[in-house]
Amino acid sequence: MSNIDLTTLKGIIPDNVIEQITDDFQTNYNCNTPLRLAHFLAQCAHESGGFKVVSENLYYNVQGLMTVFPRLFPTKDLAEQYAMQPEKIANRVYANRMGNGDENSGDGYKYRGRGYTELTGKDNYIAFGQTVSDDIENNPDLVASTYPLASAGFFYNTNNIWAQCDLGDGLDAVTAVTKRVNGGVNGIADRQAWFTKIWAVLQSHS
Repeated sequence: MSNIDLTTLKGIIPDNVIEQITDDFQTNYNCNTPLRLAHFLAQCAHESGGFKVVSENLYYNVQGLMTVFPRLFPTKDLAEQYAMQPEKIANRVYANRMGNGDENSGDGYKYRGRGYTELTGKDNYIAFGQTVSDDIENNPDLVASTYPLASAGFFYNTNNIWAQCDLGDGLDAVTAVTKRVNGGVNGIADRQAWFTKIWAVLQSHS
């Protein structure tokens, strides 16, 4: 990245993540200032458990299904038919939306959440695929294995979350970004801690 010394992130961000912050990443997704990168990486770090989780966890038990998806699993009998079966759960939860077919199509599981901000849904996979050279629609696992960071960059760029990132380096800005990413302020303390740590090195070497 032209105006950022990425080597300063070593020891804070995993090497395999730093390697994904290429010039193409900067250009394609407009993650092109130290402040934007700091906000972006902080949120990705929190959302992925320190860049360790690249695929959605769908191992819900009966109570979990009824609590998280009450409309889709209104009864214990129905929930018991799906509990602890990630593929079956995803196909029901994500059916008939985001470009996915019905439950029997298998699209729900095929296009389940992957990447550091969990790209989800066939339409989003197709749109993201237009920004990279690989066939993402037919090889969706690449989002987790090859493009976990790029898919997150795509999410930020598509939704113009950079506008919140540009607000500054205070808690108000971190909160604004968090609300766009999370829908609320869940985990705000951890997100702020990540931002503070990343911004300290990027700011001093930019």
